[in-house]
Amino acid sequence: MLKKIQVKDVKQGMFLQEICGSWMDHPFWKKSFTLTDPKDIKTLNECGVHEIWIDTSKGLDVDSAVAAQSEEDQKNKIEKSLQQAEKFTPKAVPRVSLQEEVNRARHIHSRSKEAVTSMFQEARMGRALQLSEVTSLVDEIGQSIARNPEAFLSLARLKTKDNYTYLHSVAVCALMIALGKQMGLEEDLLQDLGMAGLLHDVGKMMIPEEVLNKPGRLTDEEFTVIKNHPQRGWDILKGSPGVNDMALEVCLHHHEKMDGSGYPDKQSGAALTLFARMGAVCDVYDAITSVRCYKPGWAPAEAIRKMAEWQEGHFDATVFHAFVKMIGIHPSGTLIKLKSGRLAVVMEQSEKSLLTPVVKVFFSTKSNAPVPQEIIDLSKSQEAIQCVENPEKWGFDLKQLVGI
Repeated sequence: MLKKIQVKDVKQGMFLQEICGSWMDHPFWKKSFTLTDPKDIKTLNECGVHEIWIDTSKGLDVDSAVAAQSEEDQKNKIEKSLQQAEKFTPKAVPRVSLQEEVNRARHIHSRSKEAVTSMFQEARMGRALQLSEVTSLVDEIGQSIARNPEAFLSLARLKTKDNYTYLHSVAVCALMIALGKQMGLEEDLLQDLGMAGLLHDVGKMMIPEEVLNKPGRLTDEEFTVIKNHPQRGWDILKGSPGVNDMALEVCLHHHEKMDGSGYPDKQSGAALTLFARMGAVCDVYDAITSVRCYKPGWAPAEAIRKMAEWQEGHFDATVFHAFVKMIGIHPSGTLIKLKSGRLAVVMEQSEKSLLTPVVKVFFSTKSNAPVPQEIIDLSKSQEAIQCVENPEKWGFDLKQLVGI
């Protein structure tokens, strides 16, 4: 049986099923293991994690006096949190079709990768950043987001463990712009938001590659080195011409948490600027949906639910709910099963509800065979989502189906 418990109640012999938090917040790369080493328990209590899931069928249970939350209770809590995002009403703006924007977005994405790689390599060699080389690209990314956000955001998820650091920066740039639009921020702030997202992880260029790309568990010393990257990035940006306060703030504080358990300054609540709070959400979402050298990425829909589980204490609730409204409970690229038994991939979000995206139907689970592809706006259909499916189970190339 799975139980969620406070870290303070952890003891040797328990089977740790999952840590409630992003894997960026702790040095444990293994998802599940039996807690046998007192050093692991000490690390859990010191790394800022508050709760874990244990499996009592594989290890010790909690004491009867300790309150444990059932899996069903947690599921209901998550769904309630996600439904809060429905309260955000996006400003209606004319869009082009996903298919029309994809080719333009692909070209911008490719150029952005090259420019960021070049700029960050300059930083690695100790040279000041030349923002003039990427300013126009940030503007083009913003224009693509305005025309159809799903096109660029879908492309931004396509990265490998080898190009992660560079393309993660491009993705967070796009997510920050899209989130800013969703929250109704002034247009003149959007480019600054994009630039802040693009530069937020530049400090990783100062981290030794053998630590940054280590496939196994980090030592405590290595984890400390990793946690220094916000300060190292701030130092780089402070010495580069044209960097504004927003970029400095997002770089230094995108790993802070609302409850003060983040790093490097353990800031909390009102001490954190809106832009740092936005950076925290965008950074975590892209990180946990990306393939890393030590961990495969989660599917977008799973990532959103995990973040809802961690939300209390980690993210600003208003910012997180706006992010969910922007990206969707079932983000583009999610494989779903409809109540008719057909499989579909989410193409875009609808304006009416987070539960009724635009999908492409392509397969019947009843006949176990392909069906003629059809685009359905679930907000205008009798069809409905039954559940989210695991793409690996079926072996479909969802990128090809979405058209990216």
